[in-house]
Parts: sequence; C-alpha cells; structure tokens
Amino acid sequence: MELIGIVIVIVGFILKFDTIAVVLTAGIVTGLVADMGIFEILGTIGDTFIKQRHMALYLLILPIIGISERYGLKQRAIELIKSLKNMSTGKILSIYLLIREIAIAMGLRLGGHAEFVRPLIEPMANGAAVSQYGELDEEIEEKIKAASAASDNYGNFFAQNIFIANSGVLLIAGTLEELGYIADTVQIAQIAIPVAIIALVLGVIQNIHLDRSIRKMIEKKRGIK
Repeated sequence: MELIGIVIVIVGFILKFDTIAVVLTAGIVTGLVADMGIFEILGTIGDTFIKQRHMALYLLILPIIGISERYGLKQRAIELIKSLKNMSTGKILSIYLLIREIAIAMGLRLGGHAEFVRPLIEPMANGAAVSQYGELDEEIEEKIKAASAASDNYGNFFAQNIFIANSGVLLIAGTLEELGYIADTVQIAQIAIPVAIIALVLGVIQNIHLDRSIRKMIEKKRGIK
C-alpha cells in the first residue's frame, strides 16, 4: 500500500491535473498509509524542500532568459548564424554536442535546456535553416527544437561520467564497493570515454540525417523536384 503514491502520480499526470497538487497529494497519502502523523508528514516535506531548494533555481533563470529574449538575444543569435557561410542546422548541433561533451567531461555545467538550449542553441539551429530555406513552418521548427534538446541530452548523459568527481561515477563506485567489488573511479571514468565517443559519432550521423530530412520536407512542401 506504501506504493499508492506512485499510482496517484501516474493517474494525476495522465489526467493532466496540477503537477504540484498531484505530488503533494501523493506524498501526504503515502505518509498516511505508512502510519505517519500529519505533522510528521509536513515536517518531512518541509525538510526535503529545504535540502533540495537548489532545484528551484530555474525559477530565477526563466525571467532572466525572458528579459534577454525581449531585448533581442534570440534575434542576435539568428543573425550571427546567418552571417556564417555553409553552416547548417545539423552542423550547429554537432558542434554543440562536441562542446557539451568536452565541457561536462571537465566538470563544467555549460549547457541546460532552460538556460542554454532554449535561448541560444535552438535559435542558432533554427537560424541556420532559415538562412538556407527562408521562413520555416511549425513542423520543421518543432523538429529543430527536438533535435536541439536531444543534442544537449546526448552530451550531458553520455559524457558526464568522464569526470571522476561526477555524482554518477561516485554512485557507481559506492554501489560496487557495497557489493564487495574493488571500485576505481579513474577506471570508471576511462570506460566512459569510448561511450562518449560513440554517442558523439551517432549524434553527428543523426544531425546529418536531420539536414537531409529538413531539405526533403522543404522540397516536398514547396513542390521542388
């Protein structure tokens, strides 16, 4: 019965109820089922919020991004890409993927959807397509948005364990030690290097396919043979 909270979250998200209300309800119900008092439940929720308050930093980032866009950050990014020759959407995203992997491998939190991809990378990728084909329709723009987010995810997820002090590396090492295995964080980081290289290669291939896909969609919509 203690897992009833998971059911509440799933049902709430499917029915598209308010996210915060669903999560709080799931937490309270789970606590009641586990024979916790209401004050103990509220105390646990409060302590967790205080310990994880850094998760709310995005609330400060969003207005900053909005102000930047209001004063032309997105348009400047598009104009910059338009001024570069032979720069396609796929090339922009491939370069970003490489930079993202190098940065995260050095322990630098360069990217992120809200603070980097949305205001800079996606507009530049979109601007590259605009410079080649002119105005884009919504379907192509959404495709570029998805590819931009994917490039950030690939770089972050598959290269983060190259940095030996990354939480993922420490978690792997700690888990292996608890199971009785000798864990070397340096060795774990070394194993992550070929994984990052494979992710980069596959990401570049995907971005090449993206360029071709955009060209075909443009030609089809405009009746170009």
